[in-house]
Amino acid sequence: MNLNHLEDFKKKIASGKICQGLVVQLADPVVGELAGEAGFDFTWIDAEHCPHTLQTIQNLVLAQRGTGCAPFVRAAWNEWGIIKPILDLAPAGIIIPMVRSREEAEEAVANCKYPPAGNRGFGARRGTGYGRDPLPAYLETSASDPMVIIQIEHVDAVSRLEEILKVPGIDSICIGPMDLSGSMGLLGQTSHPEMMKAMDYIAEKTHAAGLMLGTASGAPMSDWRARGIHWIARFSDCDAIAAFSRKMLAEEE
Repeated sequence: MNLNHLEDFKKKIASGKICQGLVVQLADPVVGELAGEAGFDFTWIDAEHCPHTLQTIQNLVLAQRGTGCAPFVRAAWNEWGIIKPILDLAPAGIIIPMVRSREEAEEAVANCKYPPAGNRGFGARRGTGYGRDPLPAYLETSASDPMVIIQIEHVDAVSRLEEILKVPGIDSICIGPMDLSGSMGLLGQTSHPEMMKAMDYIAEKTHAAGLMLGTASGAPMSDWRARGIHWIARFSDCDAIAAFSRKMLAEEE
């Protein structure tokens, strides 16, 4: 699918490079286009913690078509009715938060796949080029596009990780350091030895399963390179504005 630059994203990872992304918290579609022009490989459109609507998500996804930047969307929850209309916008990937068991992982995959592999409702518009592409070709592509990304961000998921990784249809595992630290009674202590141990374990098992490994983190890249990270969202649009503003204002003092 040429709509979402997923092929470019995968090719860069296949070449041994790390894809870097921007977390999009603001609704203006200019942010999506700007991310591509700045050189980001993907965006992480955060519909879990930010007031995005389907309309703002669609605007951001459309804005990135003319760039080389792949739009990923983090859904608010692992729920069929929430995920279905996001998929119909034809993003490059959908990130499903707080998956804690094999059963929840199976549900997440089923929500993203058409029958017989899953229970995704059919209402494709953009994915077929608004009817331009033959249905069989679209259905073949939709088996792997968008990517299904499962977020491991709870200690329960860590203890059940081997079972989660056996679920067919998962394309990537995403480590969620902040919520994972909270579930371990270490909220915000993402560099705590127990946290480092847990994240190293997730990375090891994900690689062994042959899946891509991703995260959203401002921790040093050296830490993530050591874990063999494939893709990482480095910071958000709000982070960038705030940090640059404080830097500039401090120069005037």
